[in-house]
Amino acid sequence: MSNSLGRALRSLCGALLLLLTAALLTAPAASASPQAAAPVPAATLTEVTGFGANPSNLQMYVYAPVNVTAHPPVLVAVHWCGGSGPAMYSGTEYSQLADQYGFVVVYPSVTRSSKCFDVSSPQALRRGGGSDPVGVKSMIDWVTAAYAADTGRVYATGISSGAMMTNVLLGDYPDVFAAGSAFSGVPFGCFATADGSEWNSACSGGTVIHTAREWGDLVRAAYPGYTGPRPRMQVWHGTEDDVLRYPNFGEEIKQWTDVRGVSQTPAATDSPVSGWTRTRYGATGDQAPVEAVSLQGVGHNLYAWGMAARVITFFGLDAAGPTPQPQPGGCRVTATTNAWNTGLTASVTLTNTGTTTVDGWRLGFTLPAGQTITNGWGATYAPASGAVTATNATYNGTLGPNASVTIGYQATHTGNSAAPGAFTLDGTACGAS
Repeated sequence: MSNSLGRALRSLCGALLLLLTAALLTAPAASASPQAAAPVPAATLTEVTGFGANPSNLQMYVYAPVNVTAHPPVLVAVHWCGGSGPAMYSGTEYSQLADQYGFVVVYPSVTRSSKCFDVSSPQALRRGGGSDPVGVKSMIDWVTAAYAADTGRVYATGISSGAMMTNVLLGDYPDVFAAGSAFSGVPFGCFATADGSEWNSACSGGTVIHTAREWGDLVRAAYPGYTGPRPRMQVWHGTEDDVLRYPNFGEEIKQWTDVRGVSQTPAATDSPVSGWTRTRYGATGDQAPVEAVSLQGVGHNLYAWGMAARVITFFGLDAAGPTPQPQPGGCRVTATTNAWNTGLTASVTLTNTGTTTVDGWRLGFTLPAGQTITNGWGATYAPASGAVTATNATYNGTLGPNASVTIGYQATHTGNSAAPGAFTLDGTACGAS
């Protein structure tokens, strides 16, 4: 690694040191494939493996709130250099906003040594070319399968390296993303290198300057022949950014106004917070085609608590709030096991004791230590051990008031053959009988 690259990466890491402590968090893992995608445990950051094509060995973390909306939107939240998916989860408030508005959040996580996303290679800068964007697209496909997500409401946001990746994702997959928001990033293609290096000093220094049409052509070249709609873009930058210099902010504006086919002259300019200058292009409202926020006197580490709510407003995810799936007024579970040697079978009866019909249910429980499910009936079980979620089958998803359903599974054990002692129905604790 060159000295300049090392210094730059150390600067990125140092600027976000407080957030990086969250990388020590652990998360349960859910093993799945795109063909067998099932919802993860609610209100818990969960790692998903086997989610599809993943040429650069990214990790995938998912957060789904208890009250996931029907056909929920999906937000991809992309971390900074030296960060991780769990750090992005704990260092931003997107999961709390998901609790409020019912969308699902995906947190990609880099495993290469720099912990920076690939925004430089030829593979990364074209649709389906390989590297990180392909893995992120697979994560979106997994969530779409698991939650019947709204494919017209998929969004990306990121900080620093994640902001650069947000630009790349929107360029590579304009048919996937409805909008993006980039904090301290650079335009699509600005960081391109031909020597395998992850760092482009000319771009980071703010000396790569193009016309709006030239920047737009770089985006259009990522998906030749595409003529469909292009995503909206929101960009944020501090005037004193010493890692990815401030001129990149203006170049991003040039690029995305050209991509969207709108004037580079702002349709509206205001200052929503002291020291901020917000310009909107192509329209004056909260969902303008392009929105740019300049922070006077602020450096590279500009993201602060509260900004995510403005991102959600730009995306339109807070327009109406969630429409939660019907929740039961109460539930009761009876569970028994029949064990032998190192195996057991379990029978679980779920009763809706509330007054509202449940249309589609997820029963959560934790297996005793040493137990692993090998097969099951009446539901789909994931993961096979630890905190498990049983999701209804197609034929038993509706539970009227006082109605019951019985499901079961077979498992191995290492001595403890007891039944689980606590259950939740769509996040609501159930009584036992």
